[in-house]
Amino acid sequence: MLGPLDLRLLITFVNAAHSGSLSATAVQVGRTQSAVTMQMQRLEEMLGHSLLHRSGSGVRLTGSGERFLAYAERILKMHDEAVSAFSEKGLHGSIVFGSPEDYLLSFFPILLKSFGTRYPDVEIKVVSAPTAELRALLPSRKVDLALVSTPNLADVDNIVRTEPLVWVGSKPTLEAHDFGDTVPLALPASNAMDHRAACEAMARAGLRYKISYASNSLAGLIGLARSGLAICVMTQEAVPPDLHILNAPLPHLPHLGMLIAFADGDASPATIAFADHIRAVLPTL
Repeated sequence: MLGPLDLRLLITFVNAAHSGSLSATAVQVGRTQSAVTMQMQRLEEMLGHSLLHRSGSGVRLTGSGERFLAYAERILKMHDEAVSAFSEKGLHGSIVFGSPEDYLLSFFPILLKSFGTRYPDVEIKVVSAPTAELRALLPSRKVDLALVSTPNLADVDNIVRTEPLVWVGSKPTLEAHDFGDTVPLALPASNAMDHRAACEAMARAGLRYKISYASNSLAGLIGLARSGLAICVMTQEAVPPDLHILNAPLPHLPHLGMLIAFADGDASPATIAFADHIRAVLPTL
């Protein structure tokens, strides 16, 4: 007969299912990798089913694992709700939050600190990735909620804040003799909104350009701008004080809207509270 399920085993299993790595799971749950392996073996023995395919590249769910994941997440969600409802300290639980790097740099030290002061028992894990990658993580619940970008500013009911994209360089003005007749750009991956916005703006203005450097790291783009070898694009709030926002002859860039997107399924009370906190605080920063 199947005995009662240990919540610690469920937490470890859910982390392993979402991360695809027992070593990453060990860091997340504060155990050694061998202890995590033993926990998964114990859970599989209790259920009488194999839950994870193991390989040199990590782990992935079996068919039984896919089915059990839904139950495990529901059990943990109900646990968090019960603890929150009857705890004088308020919300408990863990949130995996996703955001592009520039938003994390610009806004989230204040947001995370203010939320943590109010809800000290909620753990927030952060995933930094471009909007396209974050949206791909939501259906599988690898992130619980994400702050993502949209070029559609007409979606006013959902947009939390708008941010202008700007050209950034090492000098306050762009002179004709700086780069000749072709402007070198340092941009992120081609699926990033700022990459598309920059190329479309240059094409509309009839200006010649080349993508000289590519980096999905904001730190990498900032370093390239500091070198003076290229112009990069970022949201205005993310521009470091030693760099300069460039205007004419470069064309105008659009604004991006910032939206909160949730993972598929029911959101936990902690996730809803963090989303509400973002909606309340982000427009004021």
